[in-house]
Amino acid sequence: MRADSRPTTRPAHNPSSPATALIVGASLAGLMTALTLSRTGVHVTLLERSDETGRTGAALHVQDGLLERITGLPTSQVPQPLAPGIQTWFAVHGALRAAIEANPIIELRQNTTVRKVGQDAHSAWALTSERQRITADIVIGADGHRSTVRRHIAPEHPDATFAGYVIWIGIADESAIRTRRWPQDVAFLGDNDNTLLGYPLPGANGSHAPGSRRLGWAWYDSSRNGLLRSTGSVNGSVVRHSLMPAGIPNATYRELAAQARELFPSPWKEAILDSIERRAVIGTPIAEYVPARLANGRVAIVGDAAHVPTPMTGSGFAESLYDAEAIANAISDSGTTTNALLNYESARIRSARNLVQSGQGFSRSFARRAA
Repeated sequence: MRADSRPTTRPAHNPSSPATALIVGASLAGLMTALTLSRTGVHVTLLERSDETGRTGAALHVQDGLLERITGLPTSQVPQPLAPGIQTWFAVHGALRAAIEANPIIELRQNTTVRKVGQDAHSAWALTSERQRITADIVIGADGHRSTVRRHIAPEHPDATFAGYVIWIGIADESAIRTRRWPQDVAFLGDNDNTLLGYPLPGANGSHAPGSRRLGWAWYDSSRNGLLRSTGSVNGSVVRHSLMPAGIPNATYRELAAQARELFPSPWKEAILDSIERRAVIGTPIAEYVPARLANGRVAIVGDAAHVPTPMTGSGFAESLYDAEAIANAISDSGTTTNALLNYESARIRSARNLVQSGQGFSRSFARRAA
């Protein structure tokens, strides 16, 4: 089904539905869920462990009218407009944060790490690393592929599984790339052993004017699993963290540069080399998680906490949007909290499972042939 044909969140509020919600995680899924819930009249507290979150090089396809759809506001009232098309993660996150900050019934608490969640017949809560207990009617986990909240939902199946490869990602400014022909669309490059996705991006100010544009790239690589394990990025079958620029050995940068010169054409080669020269590369080990459950009583999960696909599916961001809308619609329509979250699970579980499984064939094939 086309993304723009999905039902949007309805603003009607059911008086017997939850009045307050805690959302663990203020990345994209958490921000979108907070905004859709607020449209039903639910007061939301967002708990985010860091000051800011960011993903160098990540790019997303943004639907036309995304912010209007999530917030219910006309274009003229959207705090930070967002153009449709391919955008950086930073641009989407910034626009959603602006909408959060303008919303009077959403509170964002940064530097708050959640260690555990729990519930009883009357409420749900999050326990922080500072031993604070924060209580609401429901708790929603939007805390990524290493979700703490997922452990409460599915203690028998808590971890996403390493897919067998890493994606190196980066962004380069047009000024650093010499090319006569600027790419107009996503490029899919490489051979059986190396896969590169390249995508033209607007400038930092959103402009597509020549001279201000950027190129983003994502290089799929299963030849460096030993590096991932030696750095602790992967432990057994579990992805622990990404390789940040300072943690990538100089020898690896040199190897990547040599491979880029040999494997990839202009302007993607130049974009990769520029990112490497600036040490502006992140290595993200890819994990996958097929959910068995999305809800348990007063607790539910959305986004990467609920389903972790390979980025090759290109659908992770859109599916997180559908999670946000589905949980808000279920709360609007259902008479009780537990019924609402069960209805959310029923609405989303098949699509969530299909999303991840649709990419597992690529992961198995790529990891096997390039190992």
